Amino acid sequence: MAEFPPARRAIPGPAPSSGHTLPELLLAVALLAILAAIALPSGQGALARMRVEAASREVVLAIERQRDRALRQGRSATLAVEGAGGLVEQLAAEHSQVELRHNLPAQLRFSANGLLIDGGTVVLAAAGTPLRRCVVWSLPLGVLRLGQYGADPAASPQAGQCRPDPTL
Repeated sequence: MAEFPPARRAIPGPAPSSGHTLPELLLAVALLAILAAIALPSGQGALARMRVEAASREVVLAIERQRDRALRQGRSATLAVEGAGGLVEQLAAEHSQVELRHNLPAQLRFSANGLLIDGGTVVLAAAGTPLRRCVVWSLPLGVLRLGQYGADPAASPQAGQCRPDPTL
């Protein structure tokens, strides 16, 4: 006698899906585009703010490094501000989208005991953020302070417009 294969039983549940329909895919793409359009401007503003913050910290770090070098070596030192290899050129190469204005001399001089002989103000700004960061070196002690600039960044920098920033 011939044997028949066992009968197959249908498994209850939904039929297998063959994928998403075109209207469903178009709706998903439209929602993603709307979310991206909302997030893009705020992301660009945050990125511009981070650029200004990083550039201002690099200015402070360059000053502190040179001050430390003068102290360790026990002799005076200088830091080029303008010209080839100077602070302004280095920042422009690393942070091309950050605008830097200053009233510093061509070189900052440090005494053998680490005091800054020259002073001035640097203002950093970038398109896409209202943040204007300032770095001020006050004489005669060479006190370095970082703050938020309250005047027009296109004008000549003024130390009196560099206000303390509670977020620092």
